[in-house]
This record gives sequence, structure tokens and C-alpha cells, in this order.
Amino acid sequence: MAATETFIYGSNPLLDAIAAGKRFDKIIVQKDISGPDVAKLKANALAAGITLQTVPREKIERVIGWQQAKIANHQGVLGFLSLVEYYTLDDALHVAFEKGEDPLLVLLDGITDVHNFGAIARSAECLGAHAIVVHQAGSAQINGEAMKASAGALSKIFVCREKSLVTAIKYLKANGLKVFGTDMQNATPLSEVDFSMPCVLVMGSEGDGISPQVLKFCDERISIPMMGTTESLNVSVSAGIALYEIMRNRKNIN
Repeated sequence: MAATETFIYGSNPLLDAIAAGKRFDKIIVQKDISGPDVAKLKANALAAGITLQTVPREKIERVIGWQQAKIANHQGVLGFLSLVEYYTLDDALHVAFEKGEDPLLVLLDGITDVHNFGAIARSAECLGAHAIVVHQAGSAQINGEAMKASAGALSKIFVCREKSLVTAIKYLKANGLKVFGTDMQNATPLSEVDFSMPCVLVMGSEGDGISPQVLKFCDERISIPMMGTTESLNVSVSAGIALYEIMRNRKNIN
């Protein structure tokens, strides 16, 4: 079978894997190919809720490996197998309430670095978060590097993939969760915030922070006061600090 531990290539192997219920992070399709097999693959992938992305041929060959790609019949299609099971927002809320705890979800807006993603998952699991929420497209891939950076946490914490982060936030707010967005402008210092309610912690990308369309739906902006001259902390470090403060606040740790 045309597969490795983390990806499958070729139209028929991919169609067989989808039919067998294999979980995929995404399937990438070479931008200049077409035909009935590709059309069927796209239709089946979309029906299964799998993200499709069009890429240059070089992208597929780079993933497979240049030497192997010379002999591999990848047919211009490649699917990244998911190393974790994905859950719904309802699943995440249910597990929190089942434990008798106020839900705490970490929503990642634009985090694409797998090491940061893994490190955030590690802090989230260690510090009591019930789930991580990511965008279905454009988020860090949960590959072997992310799993390693999480020290196994990605196998323990719920991961929810949503088509729209704004829709996800609206749904969580409708279910009684307060949304806190980390931001440097017009924000309340972390230590002055009350987290003793069901809540969502939103972390943005290192380069751009939280996107404007997500930020406007945050109920409150929070920040980490700093004393040095460096402009900002690494996003995984910021997430760890914020999650610890939420845990400390909830447990009344001095």
C-alpha cells in the first residue's frame, strides 16, 4: 500500500482509506491535475468532512521525498493521516460538566508552528484545560513533531477542529462561556481577571496576534505584564503563563 506512518498517496489507496474510515488532517491535490479519479476523491473527501488543499507538484514530492517521488505513483494526491481523534465542542463541554468542572477551552487562532502547538497542548493538558479548538484549515498539522513537543498530551486532551472560529466562539458564548483574548492593547493584566466561570482562552499567532474578526467577539482582552525590553513572549510560553494563572485563580492558590 502506498503509505507511511503519517501519509498515504495515490487515488485508490486514498479512496480505500476514506471508505475504511481513516482519519485525515487534510488531503492535498496537485493543482494542475483532473480526471474522474481525482473528482471522485474530492467528492468522497468532502463528504467525509476532510479538508482539501490545492498545491504545486513540488509540495507533494517534498513530503514524499525527492528520491522516492521519482518512483512513487502518487498521481498528484496525498493525504495526511491524523494521529489523534477529533471531538466536537459538545464533547468538550460534556466532559467538563461530567467532571463537575467549569469548562476551560483553549482556542488557537493562526498557530501554524507544530512545536508551539505541541507545547501549548502540553501546558493545556497539565493545567486543566478540557480541549483545544483550532481552525479546520491553516492550523498546525498534528504530526510526529507536534506529538513529541506535546510530550503525549495531544493523546490525552480533546482537539476540536472547526470550519469557523467565529462560529465556534458564538456557540460557546451561547452556552455560557466567557471568551478572553490575549492582546497587548487595551487589555486587563492577567492577575486582575476573574476566571471563576466557564471560559475560553484565545491565543493568536506570534506574527499577527488574534485576527480582528476573532478579537471582536472576545468578551475581554487580557495581557501579561512584562518588565524587560523584548516586545513579546513566545506564544507557547504566554499560553502556559495564562493557563497557570487561570488554574491558580480557580483554585485560590496564593
